[in-house]
Amino acid sequence: MTVALYARRKQWPLEDVIVRLRHDRIHAEDCADCETKEGMLDRIEREIALTGPLGEEQKTRLLEIANKCPVHRTLTSEIKIESWLA
Repeated sequence: MTVALYARRKQWPLEDVIVRLRHDRIHAEDCADCETKEGMLDRIEREIALTGPLGEEQKTRLLEIANKCPVHRTLTSEIKIESWLA
């Protein structure tokens, strides 16, 4: 959604965005670039397909925008969840 809104604002010829996600759990010790080194980690792989006559610079910029969207920032930040009964 963020990518499509950005492209529309820039009047770029983006026709469609398809996002495919894959989720699994990995051992922290198997992740070379992760801070956590113990236990299990969630890993999400994301493939973004952009349709339309976009240039390489436009595609690169749209990937940067995808990495700055609110959902991406939430998932890559430390999350604290508090729960209670109503």
